[in-house]
Amino acid sequence: MSEVLTRVIKFPEQLPVVAEKERIQTAIRDHQVVILAGETGSGKTTQLPKMLLEMGYAEQGMIGHTQPRRLAARSVAQRIADELEEPLGKTVGFKIRFQDTASADTAIKLMTDGILLAEMQHDRMLRKYSAIIIDEAHERSLNIDFLLGVLRQLIDKRPDLKVIITSATIETERFSEHFAKAPIISVEGRTYPVETRYQPLQEGDDESEQDVIQGICDAASSLVQEGPGDILVFLSGEREIRDSADALSEHFRERPQPIEIVPLYARLSASEQNRIFQPHSGRRIVLATNVAETSLTVPGIRYVIDPGTARISRYSYRTKVQRLPIEPISQASANQRAGRCGRVGPGICVRLYSEEDFLNRPEFTDPEILRTNLASVVLQMATLKLGNIRKFPFLQRPDERFITDGIRLLEELGAMQSLGRKQAPKLTPVGRSIGRMPIDPRLGRMLLAASELGCVRELLVITAALSIQDPRERPHDKQQKADELHKRFLDKDSDFLGYLNLWNYVQAQQKELSGNQFRKRCKQEMIHYLRVREWQDLHTQLRQSVREQGIRINEEPADYTSIHRALLTGLLSHIGNKDEKHQYMGARQSRFFIFPGSALFSAKPKWLIAAELVETSRLYGRYVAKIEPEWIEPAAEHLVKRNYHEPRFSKKLGAVVATEQVTLYGLLIVAGRRIQYGRIDPVESRRIFILEALVNGQLRESLPFMKTNRKLIESVRELEDKSRRRDILIDEEALFHAYDEVLPEDIFDERRLKRWWQNARKANPRVLHFSREQLMQQDASHITAVDYPDEWVQGRLRLPLTYIFEPSDIDDGVSVDIPLPVLNQVSATGFDWQIPALRETLVIALIKSLPKTLRRNFVPAPNYAQAFLQAVSADEPDGERTLVQVLSAQLKRMTGVEVPAEAWNYDALPEHVKMNFRILDENGKVLARARHLKTLQQQMQPKLTETLVATAGDDIEREGLTDWDFGTAPSAVEKKSGRFSIKAFPALKDEGRTVAIRVFDSEAEAQGSNRQGLRKLVMLQIPSPVSYLRAKLPNKAKLAMYFNPWGKVEALIEDCMLAAIDALIGEELPKNDREFRALTDRVRAELNDQTLAIAVQVERCLLLSHQVQKLIKGKIPLTLVQSYNDVKAHLERLVYPGFVSDFGVGRLTDAERYLKALVQRAEKLPVDPNKDRIRGLQLEKLEQRWQDLYKKVPKGDPTPSELVEFRWYLEEFRVSTFAQQLGTAFPVSEQRLKQRLDEIEQLLRC
Repeated sequence: MSEVLTRVIKFPEQLPVVAEKERIQTAIRDHQVVILAGETGSGKTTQLPKMLLEMGYAEQGMIGHTQPRRLAARSVAQRIADELEEPLGKTVGFKIRFQDTASADTAIKLMTDGILLAEMQHDRMLRKYSAIIIDEAHERSLNIDFLLGVLRQLIDKRPDLKVIITSATIETERFSEHFAKAPIISVEGRTYPVETRYQPLQEGDDESEQDVIQGICDAASSLVQEGPGDILVFLSGEREIRDSADALSEHFRERPQPIEIVPLYARLSASEQNRIFQPHSGRRIVLATNVAETSLTVPGIRYVIDPGTARISRYSYRTKVQRLPIEPISQASANQRAGRCGRVGPGICVRLYSEEDFLNRPEFTDPEILRTNLASVVLQMATLKLGNIRKFPFLQRPDERFITDGIRLLEELGAMQSLGRKQAPKLTPVGRSIGRMPIDPRLGRMLLAASELGCVRELLVITAALSIQDPRERPHDKQQKADELHKRFLDKDSDFLGYLNLWNYVQAQQKELSGNQFRKRCKQEMIHYLRVREWQDLHTQLRQSVREQGIRINEEPADYTSIHRALLTGLLSHIGNKDEKHQYMGARQSRFFIFPGSALFSAKPKWLIAAELVETSRLYGRYVAKIEPEWIEPAAEHLVKRNYHEPRFSKKLGAVVATEQVTLYGLLIVAGRRIQYGRIDPVESRRIFILEALVNGQLRESLPFMKTNRKLIESVRELEDKSRRRDILIDEEALFHAYDEVLPEDIFDERRLKRWWQNARKANPRVLHFSREQLMQQDASHITAVDYPDEWVQGRLRLPLTYIFEPSDIDDGVSVDIPLPVLNQVSATGFDWQIPALRETLVIALIKSLPKTLRRNFVPAPNYAQAFLQAVSADEPDGERTLVQVLSAQLKRMTGVEVPAEAWNYDALPEHVKMNFRILDENGKVLARARHLKTLQQQMQPKLTETLVATAGDDIEREGLTDWDFGTAPSAVEKKSGRFSIKAFPALKDEGRTVAIRVFDSEAEAQGSNRQGLRKLVMLQIPSPVSYLRAKLPNKAKLAMYFNPWGKVEALIEDCMLAAIDALIGEELPKNDREFRALTDRVRAELNDQTLAIAVQVERCLLLSHQVQKLIKGKIPLTLVQSYNDVKAHLERLVYPGFVSDFGVGRLTDAERYLKALVQRAEKLPVDPNKDRIRGLQLEKLEQRWQDLYKKVPKGDPTPSELVEFRWYLEEFRVSTFAQQLGTAFPVSEQRLKQRLDEIEQLLRC
């Protein structure tokens, strides 16, 4: 040991603790643990180790002396060495991070409490120490409380170890109780009295920041009147300091003797902090955070202004972040502040709150262990094998929630595996590695990940930087300049890479410059030299630590991805996802913002990580970097929660899949990913696989048993569709159980099924083959081919029938599948009778569609339907009569009640009882569908024509014809196409100046076009006879022709000529060029005479027309207006432009008779107008119904000849009504016309 032990040790008599020296040494000798309480300035820190030295404890081992801060450890060691009159490093040494001056001769070793804890990893019993002094224990830092707990366990195992706890006069009883009622020795320390003045802000004030600043200014004004001495003002943060400095400067601006305003807070540069220790003249006001309560002694302070608040670091178990809220300070902190002004003389402390407020405040500040995350403590305890943290003898038991959060953080890092509340967490290999690193657990985890990702070199720099205060200085008065200088180090995507850039720059400068030059360069560029040294020292220590663990340091530079994936492993609960408001959604529904000083503040990437989340005015993420979301899941595999939605069978994969959502602490990191569900839930996957792949037949590759079963199922399902029942085929559940009983439990995908089946069929070739009986639960013998035919036979056509029983399906019911090329061959006849099995249902529906006045005659409808079906001939439908025609007749026979055709309401019928018509293309695809065949034929006519032309008319169609040069006349074409024969109808077509041969889908349409085309072709062969005929007409005929409807005689002669040509062509059309030449010769020879003969007939018609016009001309009495209008309208329907060729030679005589009847009506009108009106109304009803039937003809559909011919029924009925003596061409009556209209209406319905 040092020679000092042989000398007399001197103690300064003026220090209060020296006066109690004997009592203190006696207590130490008699007790293992002693609590020494003394105010600041009592001398306990420097004299207590000397007392132990004097008592000879250094002969048994070192005297360990801990300090909360490195600066204190270094300065106290120097002070004790000076008092012992020895150089530092002999009897007295110190050990702090990166600096160790202790030697073999060291008797008193100053160190931080963290250093002592670190030594316990290698010396759990602290064998090299004979005594331990825990100084400033009242600060209750995390390390101090941890040490007190460790020492409480250790003193029973080391009865020879002396433990002395020093504290300000705060919570000494708690320390005593912790160490089994250890004795307490109190020493007075304050040498000057302090007057406390309470100056609360005005009554009712909300204590806003401006009110507090005004209170500070007012208090400072009163204190400067008290006498010389500096003023110390305690404030809660940097912003409050800047605002108060501005206010005080303005407040004292007019004062003759200037007052220096000096800020003091941790982030100030070293030179700015040192200002408070430099000699100065005049008065100074120091604005400080609570760093000046105990950490630093500000010289020259005579006055203190205490607003009563401070930023207190608090961990939020809810948000899992460290908050820095501004809170009222405790009584103990307030007294500490007051004590700062009693060091150089009597002092005054002004408190800007009331004495009542002071007395109501908590006595002590919550120790750090009650307001911080305990991850480091838990990890150290596990590393030191100190047992379950919940049973550890802490001075004050931490909040259970904080313990849980500490363990959870270590579990997040993969360092711990929790074994429940009653057992200590289990340390993992990752945790053991992290525990050996002199660094925060989050940062240690990053270094371990870096070893796997090949970026240890970069992470050593970054983690060391994150462990110290930022070396970049930003003085309050030079912020813009500092920002400009530091701008070059920034990285647009990562604040962490900013540290790398700064490190590389500093290393390069240090190589180029001497030590003194480097220090100057740092100062010029606002880089804190001492922090750079601390950074480098920690980097060295970390590098040594990872090497000791066998971690290889990469030589090649790592890329961005590797670096940030390593960082991510330690920051899994510090991930942020930007929302639409440009805030970041963090873990557990927290929301935070990028700190304004970040290089990413403006960029705001979608995903980021933050080195820390700190809550001040709002929650900020500091030191952030952009990340990719796909990096998160691999790093957080042990933490993510996986939710599975919509399990379903994938035909492509042959397996059950689900949509996976992956979240980390509530953050959605995988929104929707398809995964195979079998490994997640094999039971549910098997159920879905059997149901979808086998029962519903979704398996991509159909195995033999599936093909057999599917055919059987389809055949049974067809029976259900035909009979419109769903109780013949066994249900899905029964089919499921049939498979379920046979298949092993591990079959949940196609691959496993095939492998099992290949083996199983060797023993049983019919395995999984079901019989028809197994698949049916009801008898179906009543479903016969007669009642439910598979084809509809119409002439040579055999059209497939499809049955569907699905009321919501557009094809519900019976569908006739008609290939497009044969659509023109299908007639609507017979389809209205439906298939035999549905006929009764159809008849019942038809009866129920009748108006109530008629329907009530046929109740109950099912009885009448059955009676009807029994009564009709077995040959029905015979194609002659429609269903409703026969039904109407039978109902009249049964009841005597006549049902008009218009009473049947087809629109009210259920869709499935109407036959459904589907048009198919050559591939069987449905082109169109409708419940009305004629509607469908009209709709598909262009497509049909196009198909017919392509199939049958490519070599037939011609255009631009002016003569018969095409051989034989066009005739119907029939070509075989698959199962069907396609029919097309070529014909001549008048196209104006020329004639063409076109293909038609309808024989009737082709015939009509062919006659007009032939007439045009004939006309092109002969010169127009109009001029000749005009000259040859008798004068009487010419005069009559001037009364024609269009005025020009030539037009009327041309109309007569067309009628003459039609008459000369006749019914038999030419079939070849020879017959055509004969026809044109005959027309050329007979046209003039024929036209003149027609003109004579037309002359008589025009004279009669003129006579009618004269009879209805002039003033008309009101009683005759309706009849006269009807006469006029009738005349316009008889004589109009083109009426001659429209009527034709055959009907010109009839036209003359109709006109004569009209003359007679007009002549009789004034005699008995009422009789004429009644007859006219009778005719009007018939004519209106006829016109209504015209409207029912689908647009573009050819008008049925029956509907056209009905016109002549009306004309004959007019003759019978108004001029009966002229006679009619055939019998007519009102009843006969109504019956004919009913027949036409039924025809249109088909």
